[in-house]
Amino acid sequence: MNVKEMRALDKDALQKELQDLLNTEFKLRMQQATQQLQNTSLLRKTRRDIARVRTLLTEKATTK
Repeated sequence: MNVKEMRALDKDALQKELQDLLNTEFKLRMQQATQQLQNTSLLRKTRRDIARVRTLLTEKATTK
């Protein structure tokens, strides 16, 4: 999901997206710890997506 699509979401949808990303990050970290993760760049992409969602949540909170 790109930033344009994320900006169109409301606060509740962003919260759900954040929880999904955090769960995904946890699963990826567990796979990496057990040497099962083939594509390690997924961790970095997921962390950046988490930061994007958190930034958008902060922006929405300060504008209201």
